[in-house]
Amino acid sequence: KTGMIDFINSLINTEQCLAAVSRARRFGKSMAAKLLVAYYSKGCDSRELFTGLKAETLPSFESELNKNNVIMLDFQEMSIEAKGNNKEVLPFIQARVIEELKEAYPDCVNADDIYLPTVMSKINSATHEKFIVIIDEWDYLFREAKNNKTLQEGYVMFLRSMFKGPQAERCVKLAYITGILPIKKYGTQSALNNFKEYTMVSPGPLAEYVGFCEEEVINLCDRFNMNFDECRRWYDGYSFSKAKSIYNPNSVVEAMLREEYGSYWTKTDTYEVLRDYISMNMDGLKDDITSMLAGKEVSLDPISFQNDMVTFSSKDDVMTLLVHLGYLAYNSETGKVRIPNREIEGEFAAAVKNNDYWGELAKAIRLSDDFLDAIIAGKADFVAEQLQRVHSDDASVLQYNDENSLACAIRIAFYTSYKHYTLFRELPTGEGFADIVYIPKKKSEYPALLIELKYNRNADSAIKQIKEKRYTGKLLDYADNLIMVGINYGKRSRKHTCKIEKASM
Repeated sequence: KTGMIDFINSLINTEQCLAAVSRARRFGKSMAAKLLVAYYSKGCDSRELFTGLKAETLPSFESELNKNNVIMLDFQEMSIEAKGNNKEVLPFIQARVIEELKEAYPDCVNADDIYLPTVMSKINSATHEKFIVIIDEWDYLFREAKNNKTLQEGYVMFLRSMFKGPQAERCVKLAYITGILPIKKYGTQSALNNFKEYTMVSPGPLAEYVGFCEEEVINLCDRFNMNFDECRRWYDGYSFSKAKSIYNPNSVVEAMLREEYGSYWTKTDTYEVLRDYISMNMDGLKDDITSMLAGKEVSLDPISFQNDMVTFSSKDDVMTLLVHLGYLAYNSETGKVRIPNREIEGEFAAAVKNNDYWGELAKAIRLSDDFLDAIIAGKADFVAEQLQRVHSDDASVLQYNDENSLACAIRIAFYTSYKHYTLFRELPTGEGFADIVYIPKKKSEYPALLIELKYNRNADSAIKQIKEKRYTGKLLDYADNLIMVGINYGKRSRKHTCKIEKASM
């Protein structure tokens, strides 16, 4: 990831020198900020840190290595420290920085200086030296003090003084600020409109640095002897025009170190955050969430989002926030959004299943383990009943028009099966393609499941097709542990029927 240095160097002393980089939590924001501090700061010799890394091969590497005055602010840490000292945030942070600048430039800084932009200007006037300013968690005050308009406006005016106008142009050769949210849109937004933004919706040239790329994950799986296909199902799913496959870096690292795939990123926060947002009474939001739970993509217009966590005027605003938080993945080429991977699917399941707002759909997800047990036990009537629950009025978005719609309902009924299975759609088997196949994970004692779907036919014909086209032939490894499931939905009766048989090969 040190390759990002070349792009950031290209911004220095240009009209693009102010960069606001927003990413979801645990996607490496602080790592990138610390990387740039180590590279730019003349307060240290960091050459050895970059030995053998990509940065060494970059054309611009030597040009800025340890040659700059760097001011690094972590607004989250410093805000917590200010609160612990019963100090106002902005005066406290400025006092801390000015104290250090006075040590470095004793002839330029007076004891009564209290405003950081003024101090930077005085130093520049006396020495002609410029600064690189790196701010981590720049949006912390907007997230934690989201109802304190006075503090927010004072903070924006402080940033304006730092980064806008002739004085700022003289003093700042580069600014790199990171956060979860893009720069807020509101009445004084012009105060920061000179920043170029790189976000989870549109990361531009920084797309490959949002998370781990596929090649990096393949190398990690080889190094730690982990199954790459399983890693991809768990943590892939974020896609941009310049980086088609991006993985959650925090979760990949945890999985490698623990030698086990699971939900690691989502455990850094509680599911209540997601639950509250997807339960908002926005027209069409519930239908779109239901469609994504069923494995579909839905259209999204991110333009109206106000870049905060309290101002919502449409379902698109809510879903755009979820993109920035990492719960949804946005494809700018198609204009559509989806649940990215298995880890986030589990988070959505937790947010829905214990929430009365979701009615029958929540109950279906709660009972998804029972759905699996019923299939294994051959309880066809229970399976049909559960599918009927998914296709209730509460889940009316899943209008059945074909077998694919029925497959979406089955995906919801089977929602928690990822703990035991790997799902395959349209798997080549025998003389055709099996609609749905659930292959048990290694060391699992669960049987393989081969599911054939019918629309306006009958469940018997589904089982008959499995046998006649020898779909089971591709699953000989599970000859003694394979269950065939035929499911039909009748359009006139609006009823599901099911037939279950144990395969004999």
